[in-house]
Amino acid sequence: MDEQGREAFRAYVAARSPALLRTAYLLTGSRVDAEDLLQTALAKTYLAWDRIRDREALDGYVRRVMVNTQTSWWRRRRVDEYATDDLPEPGAGHDATDALVLHDALWTALGELPTRQRAMVVLRYYEDLSEAEAAQVMGVSVGTVKSTTSRALAKLRDTSGLRDDPRTALPYDGVTA
Repeated sequence: MDEQGREAFRAYVAARSPALLRTAYLLTGSRVDAEDLLQTALAKTYLAWDRIRDREALDGYVRRVMVNTQTSWWRRRRVDEYATDDLPEPGAGHDATDALVLHDALWTALGELPTRQRAMVVLRYYEDLSEAEAAQVMGVSVGTVKSTTSRALAKLRDTSGLRDDPRTALPYDGVTA
């Protein structure tokens, strides 16, 4: 890569890292893992920089790399994680405000979604991508985006901590119960 390419990459990283880090955090659930994921995605993007012709689509390219990398990491680590019906005890003397309780309930519910469903929700409602754009990022059909997002929203609606709170009105996905 020539000096002009390196400078263009540096400028892209400086401008877009905060937004991409937020997406990585939503995909991983951990600041440390998000930083690792973003660094890995940017390293892969750097290696492919000369081959990327459409510079307008860089965010989509990096998001796609992050989703694919996170999925690979999840597949390698999933043996270490076991689902349980018992939630950990809340910290003693924790005075959480309603907003913090709601935030925790939303984050927990999002974290309990399967990786692909979580990625779809993040791309559709956090990144505000259209169904077609999310399909392109994930490398699936628009119908897959619709059905996966619908199942994810149904699971989120059924989460007990969110069910009765009017502040957690989830997007309507066109499916009736």
